[in-house]
Amino acid sequence: MTAGRTESTYRNPVLNADWSDPDVIRVGDDFYLTASSFGRVPGLPLLHSRDLVNWTLVGHALERLEPEAEFAVPRHDRGVWAPSLRHHDDRFWIFWGDPDQGIFQVNAPGIRGPWTRPLLVKAGKGLIDPCPLWDEETGEAYLVHAWAKSRSGVKNRLTGHRMHPHGTELLDEGEVIVDADRIPGWFTLEGPKLYRHDGWFWILAPAGGVETGWQGAFRSRAFFGPYEEKVVLEQKDTDVNGPHQGGWVRTPSGEDWFLHFQQRGAYGRVVHLQPMRWSGGDTSRSSEAGSGGGWPVLGDDGAPVAVHRRPDLPAQPPAAPATDDDFPGGRHGRQWQWAANPRDGWALRHSADGLRLTCVRSAEAHDLRRVPNVLTQRLPGTPCTVEVELRLDGEEPGARAGLAVLGDAYRWIGLQRDADGAVRLVHRFAEAVADGERDADHPRPAPEGRARLRIDIAAGARCRFSYDTGDGLRPSGQVFAAAPWRWVGALLGLVALAPPGQGHAGAATFTRFRIGAPARPAAAGPS
Repeated sequence: MTAGRTESTYRNPVLNADWSDPDVIRVGDDFYLTASSFGRVPGLPLLHSRDLVNWTLVGHALERLEPEAEFAVPRHDRGVWAPSLRHHDDRFWIFWGDPDQGIFQVNAPGIRGPWTRPLLVKAGKGLIDPCPLWDEETGEAYLVHAWAKSRSGVKNRLTGHRMHPHGTELLDEGEVIVDADRIPGWFTLEGPKLYRHDGWFWILAPAGGVETGWQGAFRSRAFFGPYEEKVVLEQKDTDVNGPHQGGWVRTPSGEDWFLHFQQRGAYGRVVHLQPMRWSGGDTSRSSEAGSGGGWPVLGDDGAPVAVHRRPDLPAQPPAAPATDDDFPGGRHGRQWQWAANPRDGWALRHSADGLRLTCVRSAEAHDLRRVPNVLTQRLPGTPCTVEVELRLDGEEPGARAGLAVLGDAYRWIGLQRDADGAVRLVHRFAEAVADGERDADHPRPAPEGRARLRIDIAAGARCRFSYDTGDGLRPSGQVFAAAPWRWVGALLGLVALAPPGQGHAGAATFTRFRIGAPARPAAAGPS
């Protein structure tokens, strides 16, 4: 829960949902954050804060994924990996790696755009996690990136390039500037963030894997090295596994802070805020690696903090990225993303509230993981209750719509038009290894073609589905433990589908989408 404005401390995580691979900058009194969006559209979310604790979602920098045809179908673990956000020459810049295509860049005069179309800065397989640096002292520009072994056969090393100051191209073939195979005990070095500080080039980069790893710091007097290294954040005796991969930011008063993620299974990668200071005072004094002089110290002497004094910034009212939606005029809020590049006609505009989704005909209607026209948002990282009201207007036999919890395994509850013309409440699931759905409970009549759908999500992302078709809320099926995707946390989804065929198959209307506090169990009666 977000801390109140009168509190002197904050509690981690500050973003308790899947804001994977965060990077952060300050421009004036404002802080901005972006994160991985993988194959969801729009991509590159843009968050804003004034106090580093309370964040709101203000937009996205990437309207569609390119090439269009590649992302016309779901690519859940591809697309935008580990972006870096920077502000230079009065413009915002974001660089990211698509592991199958290369390193891309977009830029804009303001955080809300307009953003340029993606520019491919370096083509190649396995090029990930790029970060640029414009050196204000020399006017030179640089870029560092990591490698995905699944595409390139290479990992555990960082490659550096000189970059054109315009950010449009690289000026050399690049060379390895950190080879972690030569560092005893280090593996899966990735996610570098590049900085210039007190005469040193600094690379803050994680290693050791997303669930078990640590945060490293590297420094050199020259961009191309040699670099010395130090572990600056690790789990130690806390319950924060794999605390790493994020960005460093300095407040107007000179405080240093570090935002990073923690992998939490179905909840994805939640974001923590760590205090940061510099040991040994002046980092311009040379010292040997590990000697304790001039290195960043994160958290509580290198361990993640759960509760800490708030940053020295003006108090702000509690805030968090939006979840609820009344869909005014048929428009969905910024928190929603499609599972692939959207097509005209998936969502229909109208004058009233409510999201009117076309029952899109699809040969993949038996497996929501393959369906592009699923509108998704992140699963909250705390117990909650999710509700939405649904009306099925599709007259086509097999037309269906519902509320889903999506991952490698998934489950959904909703309404379906049967061959006899009747509408029934259906509840279906698919296991991770299955290529189709099975019933999670027996279909039931929904005579008005309407239902209130509900998911009570308990600790461990354990989901209990229920429904109300006019005679009160009733449970449906067994408890379902939400499952993540390969790199992505579980998602909530709204979908409307129909079997293959010709002509319009109708639509479904969703209203009053709400995510609230978990329902309290009913009081026990007399024994």
